[in-house]
This record gives sequence, C-alpha cells and structure tokens, in this order.
Amino acid sequence: MFAVITDIHGNYPALRAALQAIDESGVDRIFCLGDMIGIGPDSNEVLHMLFARNDISMITGNHDEAVLALLNGDEYPISHLHVRSHHEWIASRLEESLIQKLNTLPRAIKFRQEALDVLMIHYHINQEKSKEHISKDPFSSVVEPSLPNLVELFSDRQENLICFGHHHPSHYFANHDHTFLNPGSLGCYDKPAARFALVHIAEGQSRIELKEVKYDNTEFLKSYSKLEVPDRDFILKIFHGNQLR
Repeated sequence: MFAVITDIHGNYPALRAALQAIDESGVDRIFCLGDMIGIGPDSNEVLHMLFARNDISMITGNHDEAVLALLNGDEYPISHLHVRSHHEWIASRLEESLIQKLNTLPRAIKFRQEALDVLMIHYHINQEKSKEHISKDPFSSVVEPSLPNLVELFSDRQENLICFGHHHPSHYFANHDHTFLNPGSLGCYDKPAARFALVHIAEGQSRIELKEVKYDNTEFLKSYSKLEVPDRDFILKIFHGNQLR
C-alpha cells in the first residue's frame, strides 16, 4: 500500500496532519506529486519535512518549476506573470540547500507493481513536451473532472493507474483500462482538512481510498497577514474559502 499527496502549497500544518495519519495507516511509500511550494508561506518547513524522510518520492509541479526559474535565472513563464511577485517572495525566502534539492527532482515517476503500470505526474504533459522548460508551458490545460475528459486528456498514456494533482478538487474515475486519481490539494481547501489517498494494489487491481484529516489551520491562515504574503487577500478567498471571516 502507498499514499499519494499533492499540492501542499506551503501549508506546513496540513502536511504534518496528513503525514501523521498516513504513518498510522502503515503505508510502504508516499508519492508527492508537485506544487510543494507557492501560495502558502511555509516553503522551508514543508520541504524540510519532505526531504527528511526516505519513504517519500517527489516530482515537480508548475509552481515549483516557476519559482526555480526565477532562482536559476531562467526565463519565467508568461502564463504565470500574474503571480510573479508572489513567486519572487517565495523564492527570496527559500533556503539554498532546499533549492539544490528541488533542482534534482523529476517531472514524473513510472513503475510497475503487481502487473499494473503506474504513472505519477503533476498533470498531463504531451510526451513530446516532456522535457520542455516551464517557460514553454508544457502542462496541458485543466479539464473538468469526468471520466470522458480524463480519458481524452491522457489518451497518449498507456499506464493503468494515473495519479496526478494540479487541479485542486479530488478526482477518482475508472474504466476497464485506466484509473485516474487526484487526491485533491492537501494544502488548499475551503475547510480545515488535509486530503490524501491510499492505494492498495493486489492481483493486478487497484483499490483507492480518498481520505481527509482535520487540523487547526487558524494560525496558518493568520500568518498570511503577519508575513505580508503578496496577493494574500486573493489567496485566502480563492484557495482557502475565506475561512477567517
């Protein structure tokens, strides 16, 4: 059994709560599907917690790669210009040792388990764009969660179990050939709960459990104002449902 988490978005208390629940479930491995940073202010705390463990495999998402583009002196994606000042703030606070580790992460993980081919990716990327820099906007446009939409989106992929994030609502759809799993954003939610998924694979079949664990997010949400996070009013409304009202 393994766990899938994604889109932590700099929310340390949510990650801490989720990992505690995951550890209690007895998984063998945890896969983290990108966007560990961006939006929330706890970049260093989140990354230290993730990199300190040897049972977590990580890939990069668009926010991670956009921040790295700034730090590495690379071209920044035009599609992200509306959040550039926010990403610059995130980049300015990121510890050098963590920058080096982020730069080593892959974009995708593939493996075979119990006759199932499994893909871990932040979101769909056309395979001819798999090596393109984030400035070229390699990730596909988001589609509404439905089985037909996901079948079409991932029509160039042959894997049986496709796990992804990026789009913050949870997704769980399956047909005879494919299972599509997005546990939902762990760190961005309109209630004080952290989401993750547990995946059981046996005899060539997968069984998915979508989970969420409650945590106290009051001080975390207040920290946006205390730290003067750029775009904080927009973030608190859109990504956290104005829970401080």
